[in-house]
Amino acid sequence: MGKETARALVAAGFEVIGTGRRTSGLTPPPGVKYLDLDVASDESATAVVEQAIDRFGRIDVLVNNAGIGSAGAVEENSVALAQSVFDINVFGVMRMTKAVLPHMRAQGGGRIINVSSVLGLIPQPFMALYVSAKHAIEGLSESLDHEVREHGVRVLLIEPGYTKTSFDTNAAQPDTPLPLYAERRRVFDEMIADAMKEGDDPAVVAKVIVTAATDEKPKLRYTAGRLASRVSAARRLVPAGTFDKQVRKTNRMPS
Repeated sequence: MGKETARALVAAGFEVIGTGRRTSGLTPPPGVKYLDLDVASDESATAVVEQAIDRFGRIDVLVNNAGIGSAGAVEENSVALAQSVFDINVFGVMRMTKAVLPHMRAQGGGRIINVSSVLGLIPQPFMALYVSAKHAIEGLSESLDHEVREHGVRVLLIEPGYTKTSFDTNAAQPDTPLPLYAERRRVFDEMIADAMKEGDDPAVVAKVIVTAATDEKPKLRYTAGRLASRVSAARRLVPAGTFDKQVRKTNRMPS
C-alpha cells in the first residue's frame, strides 16, 4: 500500500520520501527516496523528519500508514503484546505527527493523512487489538484536526476495507492462546484469508490518499473501495440490533 501510494504521489507531482524499518537493498519506485524509520522510536521519527526538511526545505504531506494487524481473542493476548501493537499503530502516528507539526505550523500549512480502516468504525471479533488501535486513530485524528486547523494544517482519515496485501500473514498472533477459542480462531483465519484474496488493489487506496492530499476542500474522512463505503454507510444508517446480528453472521458466530 505504501509503495503504491508513493508511486501515485510522484505521478501527482510530489517529491516523495518513503520509509521502512530496513530499506537497504530495496529499490524505490522512480522519484522516491527511501529512508530508514522505526515509528516505535522517538529518535528515529525526529531524525527522519529532519532529513526530509534538510532535503526539501518543507513537508507538505505526511502519510501515516505504518501498521501491524492482530489476531486472537482479547483474553489470548497479553497486555505486553497489546502495548507493542499500539506502539506502532497509535503511538507511531503520534510520534510522526509531533515531529512534523512544528514544521507545518511554521510554513503555514500541511496535511497529515492517517490510514485508519473501516475497522475503526465497527467491531471485529478476534481482531480487537487492531480494531481498538484504529478506533483510537479515529478519535485522535478528529480531535487533532480541530486543534491545528487554525494553523493551516488538516488531519485527514483514510478508511480502507480489505486490501490485497500481506496484512493477514504478518499479524501479531496471540501469545497466550486458549483451547476454548481455537475453533473460532480457525474460522476467523479462514474468513480473513478469503476476504484478503477478494480485497481491493492497493492502488485503490493510493488513489484516495492522493485525493486527500490534493483536494481543495478536504474532507475529514475518505473511504477507499466499495466494501468500505458500504460498511461505513451501514454503520451510520442500520439499526444497532440489526448491525450486531450482521456482525455475528459475517463472522460465522452463533446468534
